Amino acid sequence: MKKGYWMVHVTVTDPENYAEYVRLDTPVVERFGGRFIVRGGASEAPETPQKDRHVIVEFPSFEAAKDCYHSEDYQKAAAIRRAHSDSDIVIIEGT
Repeated sequence: MKKGYWMVHVTVTDPENYAEYVRLDTPVVERFGGRFIVRGGASEAPETPQKDRHVIVEFPSFEAAKDCYHSEDYQKAAAIRRAHSDSDIVIIEGT
């Protein structure tokens, strides 16, 4: 079975309130078998302007990655992320 991934690009606009998103999303991601491969850290965008923060989450399957994103619990957390950041998430099937 092919793994699934979230590729997330974020510029946090309100760090104090964004911390609540991180607190809420972590247990949901873990419940769906997700693990954080990249969560912030140094980055370089040599060809295109990018957001400030990058996150990659690996899931046991593409379906698990989609199910986590669409779950009621994650969507509650996502509302906080959207309110306190400029962000993009792409759900990707691995090779």
